[in-house]
Amino acid sequence: MREIPAGLQAHLDGEATTLCNAWRVTRRDGLVMGFTDHDRDLSFGGLAYLAASGFEASETEDGNGLSAEGGDVSGGFSADAIRAEDLSAGRYDGAKVEVFTVNWQDPSQRLLLRTAELGEVRREGGLFRVELRRLAHRLDQMRGRIYARQCDAVFGGARCGMDLAAYKAIATVTAVRDDMHVEVSGLSGFAERFFRYGVLSFTSGAAKGLSADVEDHRRLEGADELTLWLPMAAEIAVGDTLEVTAGCDKRFSTCKAKFGNGLNFQGFPHIPGSDFSYGYADGETVHDGSPLYD
Repeated sequence: MREIPAGLQAHLDGEATTLCNAWRVTRRDGLVMGFTDHDRDLSFGGLAYLAASGFEASETEDGNGLSAEGGDVSGGFSADAIRAEDLSAGRYDGAKVEVFTVNWQDPSQRLLLRTAELGEVRREGGLFRVELRRLAHRLDQMRGRIYARQCDAVFGGARCGMDLAAYKAIATVTAVRDDMHVEVSGLSGFAERFFRYGVLSFTSGAAKGLSADVEDHRRLEGADELTLWLPMAAEIAVGDTLEVTAGCDKRFSTCKAKFGNGLNFQGFPHIPGSDFSYGYADGETVHDGSPLYD
């Protein structure tokens, strides 16, 4: 059990308390922000906790063992705190949240109640509501591998083994057809569709720091057009720069011909299909255990 500071315990035992909630949010890009539901800013642990954020905690569920109960936190959009465009762009997805109970008269008297992650974000007019997930929710994620014809490794990851330095390019936006189709320069040295199923990351503009998956890469009258799977959460403008990484469609033929990495292919391209698996012995088919592929 957590040891409650003596000064804080006295407030908990009394009829009137000077307690408030505080949240320390650490985004995946390293930015750390503090919020409190007190009517004045607090400061402890080298971080300022903003009262103007309008943060408010909902009823929280807790359980024993490895259950994944959680709670909600809500607030209003503010230029000094949470911005709607940052939430929409996913900058807070998976952020770490530390929840404190604090004596606002003496912030050194505080107790860390729980550590959670930000989950689903819901917008309600000018307000937002964010789900707090206990870290045990990670245990619900799938683990292990399955037999499949296609590769299940992350392109460029440790199991893939590819060095992506030769498969990246810097491009500049020359035209924006809509939030899913952009024309860029800088890719003329690569074949059409080379960056299909790849990833682009903006290095300037309103979308700086954001990434998106590329559905297709076409060459139209000397210009390269990139089509995204989903609309960008931030505005794209002519002159924005981005880094584009080649894509892999997870097929053995692509791994072998495009990347020369066939020996490290992390799939099972020669696994028998359902027609063979459900077949039966007859007088014409040979079932002697010999290889199906040479």
